Amino acid sequence: MVVSKMFATAGAGLLVAALAACGMAPKTLTVYAAASLQDSFTEIGSEFEAANPGVTVAFNFDGSANLVAQLQQGAPADVFAAADVKNMTKATTDDLIEGKPVAFATNVLQIVTPPDNPAAITSIDDLDDPAVKVVLCAPQVPCGSAALAVEKTAGIDITPVSEEQSVTDVLNKVRTGEADAGLVYVTDVRAAGDAVTGIGLPEGAQTVNTYPIAALSGSTRPDLAAAFVAFVSGTSGQSVLRARGFGPP
Repeated sequence: MVVSKMFATAGAGLLVAALAACGMAPKTLTVYAAASLQDSFTEIGSEFEAANPGVTVAFNFDGSANLVAQLQQGAPADVFAAADVKNMTKATTDDLIEGKPVAFATNVLQIVTPPDNPAAITSIDDLDDPAVKVVLCAPQVPCGSAALAVEKTAGIDITPVSEEQSVTDVLNKVRTGEADAGLVYVTDVRAAGDAVTGIGLPEGAQTVNTYPIAALSGSTRPDLAAAFVAFVSGTSGQSVLRARGFGPP
């Protein structure tokens, strides 16, 4: 699948304005988005609502693989934003996507520990120690797939104490002290602030996740879905994403 890399700045503004002016915007737009997008998309959703009076953006945040499974089972939604191309391809193959997905952001992994770093982690090699309690995303989840790639690059084989279905679940287990360390996105470490400690992961730079977004073929509000995709890809959405640590597509 080809993911187009575009920034629909002008298109986003014109389409949003047209929808608002003509009163075409429905009350609710349902967006299924990867868990790592929760903070940034919540902010983007508020800005989109402000640009479209009377419109509410309802989000379902979860691991990308779980979201695809829900869509495959007929869950009603208008927009899908994944944390990797692989899960967007699954949705496209099942004819769930309208048009061509748009790449709108990138992200990389980082080691995360509790604030006091009890296991004295300094690098990825330390996670290969059986005495260190490490939690990772499950392999089918984008952050889990990326973790496997990092392990391969580092030449190690981490044995996690648990495998989670979303990156936020990994972060929470580390934040609450249930694990000594985990691998999450740089953006998640940044959003957690002083609740965790982030440790540089040079190997992560070689495993970059690209985030695609697309309107869904089953949407009952296709114009508004297209407007939201353009908004995320345009100036407003990109500004929020950069401020929260996401890289350009």
